[in-house]
Amino acid sequence: MEVLQILHMNKGNDETSYAQNSKVQRKILSVVKPIIDEAVQKMLCSNIAPIGSMGIADLGCSSGPNTLLLISEIIDAIHATSSCSTSFTEFRVFLNDLFSNDFNTIFMSLPAFYNQLKEEKGAGFGSFFISAVPGSFYGRLFPAKSLHFVHSSSSLHWLSQVPPGLDCQAAGKALNKGKIYISKTSPQCVLEAYSLQFHKDFLLFLKSRAEEIVGGGRMVLSLIGRSSSDPSTQESCYQWELLAHALMSMVSEVNT
Repeated sequence: MEVLQILHMNKGNDETSYAQNSKVQRKILSVVKPIIDEAVQKMLCSNIAPIGSMGIADLGCSSGPNTLLLISEIIDAIHATSSCSTSFTEFRVFLNDLFSNDFNTIFMSLPAFYNQLKEEKGAGFGSFFISAVPGSFYGRLFPAKSLHFVHSSSSLHWLSQVPPGLDCQAAGKALNKGKIYISKTSPQCVLEAYSLQFHKDFLLFLKSRAEEIVGGGRMVLSLIGRSSSDPSTQESCYQWELLAHALMSMVSEVNT
């Protein structure tokens, strides 16, 4: 089964859900907030053609409190830049993630979000229309020239698929046996396969957004990086090592 059909964060709001275990991603949003504010300000104060409807997309939105927090921060940035000549009366907000994402939990929290928005910004600030757009962002998602601001956080390090060939046997041995990442024991061909897949995915992402964003629009992307050029260092692999051990243990239990 394809990755885009099965991959999702844990649903709901219980103790094992993504909603209750996404403090690191929330911290990333707080760090990036000044960059979002600056990007929105420059967009609204640029020579972008004034229109009544502004398109905003959050790609890889997942679910939980971080999703609407990001939308609130973008709205705050717009409100703080209201002195610029470009004005909008409607805001089209698109929340994107894979098909199995927990969009229902997001929708259930929208009434309270709308009420809070009216209290803080007033009824005259503009109308908001929030909708879900399920699908992979490694390809087109929106009509041409329909978006003004695009955001993606903690998502673009996920590849669209397992790099081709890694599940094949070479000399009777799996190329990256027992691993779901690049490790110290991974051969050079595994590193090259992951690198090639990332370049293909990221290029397709940029090409797709180039067709969807209007001239003068802005995009803010944040994704996991590393300080070393070596992809097998502990800072890059520690969490994947723990996950791999957990998965191998689960497989062993099923097979016993």
